[in-house]
Amino acid sequence: MLGLGADLLWADMNRLLAFLFHQGVLDEQFLQLQQLQDETSPNFVSEVVNIYFHESEKLLRNLRGLLMEREFSDYKKMGIHLNQLMGSSSSIGAKRVTNVCLAFRAATDHNNRSGCLRALEMLEHEYCYLKNKLHELFQIEQQRVLAAGVRYPVQNN
Repeated sequence: MLGLGADLLWADMNRLLAFLFHQGVLDEQFLQLQQLQDETSPNFVSEVVNIYFHESEKLLRNLRGLLMEREFSDYKKMGIHLNQLMGSSSSIGAKRVTNVCLAFRAATDHNNRSGCLRALEMLEHEYCYLKNKLHELFQIEQQRVLAAGVRYPVQNN
């Protein structure tokens, strides 16, 4: 029965991934990231993605802080934050987040504050959606590993 549960969870993972690819949330870069995971680093993808989440939340806070300044005018600084977020999003395959960053960047290039505010809302929405879906994926993966009965070596103290 354990094997069947693991198979069902594997199918759930594949369905969720297919959905995220179909919706354009993820791209092939995420698959390349998954290919780097192996027995020696079984949590590689979740570790990389969690670092991405940590850094991205700082960048989003910085972007919001800049836009909320009464006399906002530092579009160049905002562009630097966006470039960082765009690069890291692209490196994990977060396609829709990357695309919103591009639109946001266009608004900064035109010194369009209202466009930047709209883009920030979209960016925060896409980021939260991505984060929730990847957390869901990692939870299914953890359940699958447990259901498969994977055993890790016990360390002798």
